[in-house]
Amino acid sequence: MKLELKNIEKSFGEKKVLHGVSLVAEGGKAFGLLGRNGAGKTTSIRILMNVLPASGGEVLFDGAPIDYDKVQFGYLPEERGLYPKKKIIDQLAYFAELKGMSHADAVKSVDYWLGRLGMSEYRNKRLDTLSKGNQQKIQLITALAHDPQIVILDEPFSGLDPVNAMLLKDVVKEEIAKGKIVLFSSHQMNYIEEFCDSIAILNGGVVALAGDLHEIKRNYPRNRLVVRSEENESIAAALGECCTLGEDGELLITLESPEDKSGMMKRLTEGYDIDEIRVFEPSLNDIFVEYAGSRE
Repeated sequence: MKLELKNIEKSFGEKKVLHGVSLVAEGGKAFGLLGRNGAGKTTSIRILMNVLPASGGEVLFDGAPIDYDKVQFGYLPEERGLYPKKKIIDQLAYFAELKGMSHADAVKSVDYWLGRLGMSEYRNKRLDTLSKGNQQKIQLITALAHDPQIVILDEPFSGLDPVNAMLLKDVVKEEIAKGKIVLFSSHQMNYIEEFCDSIAILNGGVVALAGDLHEIKRNYPRNRLVVRSEENESIAAALGECCTLGEDGELLITLESPEDKSGMMKRLTEGYDIDEIRVFEPSLNDIFVEYAGSRE
């Protein structure tokens, strides 16, 4: 499966908020849609799901205009929207039926997911009797119970403790392994970095950066080394201005050329007690800050 947003534009009155956004997400992989608040992420997602019409461009599924009667979406919104006073089984089955499932199949699927997420004991409880973390898991079931081809998760780990976050990680990995398209939108870069093969960073309604995350990292200049050693201060004193001592105790050495890496590594390992030495690659957080900053 392949999902494409092709040259999507969107205006609200005279205000243009998307300026030719193009993205490609593939089945069996996770795609990270990133950007600061107001960058255009939510508008792009709403157009993708046919909640809003685009002012220009098109949404393609496997190379053809998407047929929303045939392609199922599962959506976990950042702002939760279930009914606090209603019984959990009733409303989850209702949402699955809205997606085309029979009542019997809906109840069967919901019961499976309640069990998978450790929530079976709350089946006949009201939503407002649950903790925020457990409410989050119930909301997740609305995105998965009808077995959609495309799963969109907006800040999925918000409010989850480490145990429940690990459970959600396992579920997401299972959905990816089934060949589904999983699209993340989050400000928690560690989760995006863990799951996503490809990313796109929106800035002011345009795609500031897109592509394979590993390749994006490798395309950064590889002329910096990260060193961990009990002798970092001595190394910094010997090498001078090319060294920066980080708050985490790592020493960052900037070389004049990437070709100098081997020589510097040899010099350091022969002259000092080195615990770790590696080529510096920026974190996704570093990349995000660079590309999602203010546009002039």
